[in-house]
Amino acid sequence: MSLAKATYLAGVKHRNPGLYDWYDFLKETERWELGRLKEYQLKEVKKLLLIAEKHSLFYKNYFRKHGFDPVIHSLDDLKQLPPVSKEQLISENDKIHTHLNFNKKFYCETSGSSGQTLTFWRNEQWDSANRAAILRGQSWYNVLPWESNIYFWGYNIETSKKLKTRILDILQNRYRVFDYRPETLSRLIGKLKSTTYMHGYSSVIYELAKLINQQQITMHLPKLKMIKGTSEKIHPHYQEEINKAFGRKMISEYGAAEASIVAFECAAGNMHVTMENVLLEVEEGEIIVTNLIAHSFPIIRYKLGDYIKLSESDTCACGMEHLVIEEVRGRVGKNIYGELHKYPSLTLYYVFKNLFFKYGLKFNYQCVQEKKGSLVVLIKEPFSNQGEKLIRTEFEKYFKSDITISVIFSQNFHSYSEKLKDFISKIE
Repeated sequence: MSLAKATYLAGVKHRNPGLYDWYDFLKETERWELGRLKEYQLKEVKKLLLIAEKHSLFYKNYFRKHGFDPVIHSLDDLKQLPPVSKEQLISENDKIHTHLNFNKKFYCETSGSSGQTLTFWRNEQWDSANRAAILRGQSWYNVLPWESNIYFWGYNIETSKKLKTRILDILQNRYRVFDYRPETLSRLIGKLKSTTYMHGYSSVIYELAKLINQQQITMHLPKLKMIKGTSEKIHPHYQEEINKAFGRKMISEYGAAEASIVAFECAAGNMHVTMENVLLEVEEGEIIVTNLIAHSFPIIRYKLGDYIKLSESDTCACGMEHLVIEEVRGRVGKNIYGELHKYPSLTLYYVFKNLFFKYGLKFNYQCVQEKKGSLVVLIKEPFSNQGEKLIRTEFEKYFKSDITISVIFSQNFHSYSEKLKDFISKIE
């Protein structure tokens, strides 16, 4: 047994004793039929609702307020309960916690990239189930968790925490990139030859690929099994650069700290919902998640804050029958305000998607609004007269003359200290 494997397994035994029991369960259930998966979900939702009703003061009152009977008979019965928001999880935090006596709990917090930082306690089974979902997804690419990997995550942290993180990364055979400057990314090129997988911010992996392609470096990476993008959208032009640089596409892992791993992309290219851990609903294009194993801090019908599209097909070449997320379209964000009307910020997604698929334009962008009727469009790429003309034409299709746009090229708006935001509103 290698030192890396022995170290990893020792760490698992100490921190997550239930990890491999749950992993074995997930490997078994990945071949279950859809009907059996939904039966399992119903059983687990029933259990979760009774725990919440008995041990969570918030949910006990919430159920009563909305006349909801926690003894349900079908998954559709759950829809009688109005969804909860992140604001409620924050403001009612202590009342939501069940305060049950778990063998182990872990203190967690969200990144706060939406402007709201949520903290909560995660019970060990929840933590192990979440990690097992990652392990199962990686197993589809023959990736072992103790193999050498590069992690594009974690930049703006204190020196003392940085040292602790470095030690933990060494124990996990992981090289974490704290600094995303071009010269730092250039130094990574030598490490790639011994790397089994890369994962982290999709925008940064894209920047590394672009750097390799610009320098016309030919990469021979026989050990590389997987490139995984998390936390951010994976744009079509990201895939072009990454494929060219590394000889394989970037696959997607979708989730959130409070919701756990919601979906993982299989080798056939479909993002399968982790139905054993989460119950997923879609209302008016917006995802609503119930975390089936969140017993310390129940997450029931939670508005995660993303627009998604579920696939209508129930078959996949990989053989799994788990539901498939066809597309994560973007954040349910603040509105864009015109002089007379308001528009969902998701409109930006369609504007730049059209520019890529209709004209092949690969723009990295961020839009900022400081006053109604005006929008600043920041573009990372150099100025192009034709590019600006097409941007304006596409914006006009959606906003007509209600919004005046200013297009500014050659802008470096990504700090890499947090998730890349495609829209920032400074309007209260």
